Amino acid sequence: MTIVKILLGLAGLGVVVFIHELGHFLAARLVGIKVEAFSIGWGKPILKKKVGGTEYRLGLFPLGGYCKMQGEHEFQEAWENRRNSVSPSPGSFFGAGPFRRILVCFAGPFFNLVFAVLVFSLIWGAGFDVNTLENRIILASDISAGERYPADEAGLRTGDRILEINGKATPYYHEVKESIAINPEKELRLKVDREGEVLDISLRPDLDKKTGSGKIGVYFWTDPVLAGVTGPAAAAGLQEGDRILRANGRELPHTMVLAKILEEEPRSLDLEYERNGVRGETTLIPVYTEGMVELGLSYHSVRYRTPPLSLPGALSKGAAEAWKTLVVSLESLGLLFRGIDLTQAVSGPLRITYMTGDIAAEAFSEGIGTGISSMANFLALISIALCVMNLLPLPVLDGGSIVLFLIEAAKRKPLHPRTIGAFQTVGVVLIFGLLIFAVFGDILFLIRR
Repeated sequence: MTIVKILLGLAGLGVVVFIHELGHFLAARLVGIKVEAFSIGWGKPILKKKVGGTEYRLGLFPLGGYCKMQGEHEFQEAWENRRNSVSPSPGSFFGAGPFRRILVCFAGPFFNLVFAVLVFSLIWGAGFDVNTLENRIILASDISAGERYPADEAGLRTGDRILEINGKATPYYHEVKESIAINPEKELRLKVDREGEVLDISLRPDLDKKTGSGKIGVYFWTDPVLAGVTGPAAAAGLQEGDRILRANGRELPHTMVLAKILEEEPRSLDLEYERNGVRGETTLIPVYTEGMVELGLSYHSVRYRTPPLSLPGALSKGAAEAWKTLVVSLESLGLLFRGIDLTQAVSGPLRITYMTGDIAAEAFSEGIGTGISSMANFLALISIALCVMNLLPLPVLDGGSIVLFLIEAAKRKPLHPRTIGAFQTVGVVLIFGLLIFAVFGDILFLIRR
């Protein structure tokens, strides 16, 4: 299964990188810059074919890719030969004007953004299944006594239903969670249903230093009614439809109480349950493996399907989803400098590959349609992240090159090769250092898994 996840992850990332490099390729051809090679993957080509002056390659390592333009490194030759300017050849990268080069650099990230819009639009146009929970909450302080969170300070109670956040309806758990996660330390206005009475409550989510997201200190309610039993639960004689009433003498109004009991790692669970109005008792023996516990219990969730949208409606929704994700990505960059745990919040290539494959494998286990929809959605998110990161004004990245060419356009003369070389050298050091840091964080992440 691990190999399958890795292969799915590599395939998914390959698609995103292909779109990015395709943007550079098409823009270069459009402005008259010759493309010597267009490769998916790095390393020695295992397949290659030359068409129309461009060699198309499939690299040995399928993660990444590149678009090699003619004369792209002419500044390096000028720098090494101590010339004061680049002597570009016809059709080369530096033979094109600065604004044409800016268009080529911008096209890669732009194609990633367009790709995300199209993917979101296709998903909303076809409709998709959603597995979620109700909007009913449990205070974390009820589970971990002695701690207080923004939810406690605002006066929320276990059993409350969060109906709206900042005027947007939140009928399900995932909508509540998303609104909180993307708004750390921002005031939120909630409409809350408490036993039929609608209350207006304001709160400000804390910043979770581990993830960079907002948190208010709530869990979401799941009734302890069994949707399925396997392994230890089946051996204990439990059946689908049973409602667990007590575990080791504690009442179970919701499943978080059972989760709290399991933190103590009991050797057995004495359960009282109800089946068709008749009460019964049994003992379930948990199975602990490498810090993970298996009970063989699954609970009912809320499942619904979004209605298919028309082409204009799907495009509008896709653009809105892409814009929202883009804004959140930009805001998240600022959180990197506010004391969050970078080893957990910053993902490198190993973690992204694992997460892509993990999400795809889990989603495909629920059906081909769900798998395609979930993986496509995640790839759209990665594509926007790649767009944002590449437009940062850092050396080596597309954004850094755009800054250089804008300066050249403003000065109305080419920059000195030493200036370009020094700028790019700093970039290589920064990016290489960031890559090492990200890979280190990825290794820690995989070890924890």
